[in-house]
Amino acid sequence: MRLALTIGTLLLVLQAGAAPLAYVPNEKSATLSVIDTGSGAVLRQIPAGKRPRGIAADPTGRTLYVTDAGAGVLLALDAASGAAIATIAVGKSPEGVSASNDGRLLAVAVEEGNSVLLVDAASRAIVAEMPVQGRNPEHAVFSPDGRWLLVSAEEAEQVDVIDVAARRQVGSVAGGLRPRGIGFSPDGARAYIACELAGAVHVVDMTTRRSVAVIPTGRNTAGIAVHPGGRQVYASNGIDGTVSVIDTATNRVSATVAVGKRPWNMALTPDGARLYVANGRSDSVSVIDTAAATRLSDIPVGELPWGVLIR
Repeated sequence: MRLALTIGTLLLVLQAGAAPLAYVPNEKSATLSVIDTGSGAVLRQIPAGKRPRGIAADPTGRTLYVTDAGAGVLLALDAASGAAIATIAVGKSPEGVSASNDGRLLAVAVEEGNSVLLVDAASRAIVAEMPVQGRNPEHAVFSPDGRWLLVSAEEAEQVDVIDVAARRQVGSVAGGLRPRGIGFSPDGARAYIACELAGAVHVVDMTTRRSVAVIPTGRNTAGIAVHPGGRQVYASNGIDGTVSVIDTATNRVSATVAVGKRPWNMALTPDGARLYVANGRSDSVSVIDTAAATRLSDIPVGELPWGVLIR
């Protein structure tokens, strides 16, 4: 009995100290690559429908939510086993999915429906379908307090604003052509919008819902990641094959880091020490040391990686 307790305690300690995992949806391979962020090793490939794109997780990290653009569904997967838990029909060509910080709601951007769906995470039922002004919506991202959803679309010059409680669009924020990645400052006071065809990041004041700064970055800016300390914002530049590091105190680019071909969506480790960048045309993930603003390594994954989730 004592030996069993000792082994059990040891396992708990090892699990608690384990490095987080990075999950990478590969559109063309129809898999999720699972990366150990401690060793950099790809642990396994999880089958994920026909064309996986967006990815989110519940607060515990035990359940993954993946949009399958090929089947028009949202998949719920067990993170440990990779087994399918549920399949939710959401409409043609779903792309980005995000989870509210409390884990109660999921938001799915449905391109061909020109709408955003709200899904109750507990029941896995669709509780609202909200049309948006922008055509082909790509990302729908919750503010930290869960009050707002910001929605970017490929055919738009604005970011649409949804009131989550009211279940409808209540306004928009003017910006550059083709807004894509969205990130919030930790306190929710600012939003950062990647504007692909403008090659810039717009800084939005969420109180006034107006752009207060435009930061030139690179060609075809697509992805956004915000450091958990709020001091830096990272923007991926698809044509340049770089990531711009933005100093949020000055709203200027402080460094540029070369990565792979067509960097897209990204994620930071919980401590903010590493940035993982999905390189869509290199079939790899670049790992950046955020303190030094240098690329550490490139990890081969599947074909056409769309983004990264770290839990």
